[in-house]
Amino acid sequence: MAHTDQQTMRRVLRREIAGTIGLLTDEHDFRAMRRYRSFTFDDHTTYLRHIESLLKTRAAQGSHTTLALFDPEEYAAFCTHTGLDPEAPASRSRFTAELAAEGPTIPYDGRPLTTLLPALVDEAVRQATWDYAAALLTRLGPCPTCGEDIGRAAFIRAADLLVRILDTAPPGNRHLVCSVAAPPESLVSVLHADEDTEDGIELDEAEALEFTSVLALGLATRSPGGLVMRTSAPGTADRVHGWRLRAGGLEPLTAAEVFDAYCTDIESGEPIPPESGVDYCVPPDLGEEPTGPGHRH
Repeated sequence: MAHTDQQTMRRVLRREIAGTIGLLTDEHDFRAMRRYRSFTFDDHTTYLRHIESLLKTRAAQGSHTTLALFDPEEYAAFCTHTGLDPEAPASRSRFTAELAAEGPTIPYDGRPLTTLLPALVDEAVRQATWDYAAALLTRLGPCPTCGEDIGRAAFIRAADLLVRILDTAPPGNRHLVCSVAAPPESLVSVLHADEDTEDGIELDEAEALEFTSVLALGLATRSPGGLVMRTSAPGTADRVHGWRLRAGGLEPLTAAEVFDAYCTDIESGEPIPPESGVDYCVPPDLGEEPTGPGHRH
């Protein structure tokens, strides 16, 4: 009887232990892991099928699982740095634990991996963009004229601009895209702001921080870039308007400029047919920027 009670208690405890699975999201990473003899899977499809089966089993047992992006190059560097044997499964477990604490993760919520894998990749890109933009803002240092931290001041101004953009937008769900030409490659950040009748606007905090950081970087470095917002509401045409980054601020685009930006393929430069039921508009007046006409970093 005591033995049965112990088994029951262990099962209860197992349900309360959160786990993390490091996922190889594409064929390239999967092939890179096959260099290790202890990694026994032969093809990526079979690997994903087994992972999904394990996830479903854990969910059925009441266990919570977090999915992390497993990068073979980062794993090899981790093993070199820590002196661990990359062939040992325990080393992969320890690396995955590190990912759970510091890397991009998403919770397993029962959706198929075909849906969750792109979401995990998007989360990794979002975090990398945020980290890169934040690092560049930090490196800007103090203003030689007034001594104020340039990156911090730009972030505060970007956050203020974002609040005013959302406050002056027409009713509906908002989809914002900010792009900044920051060598060696452009940074693009996306923010979803859904309207909630009870709580106002719903924002994902991590998305908002990343978006604000990218916008701040464009403002602080006076890099070419732009911000476009699309608003959708039931019973009305979608409204699209935007701004270009210029002289450390936002300059409204005309309706024709917004149309050209939305109806041109970014990579090829070729025209894209305009969508039906979409109005291309001049943005609302944001009012005078808090920095005014005086000193601007």
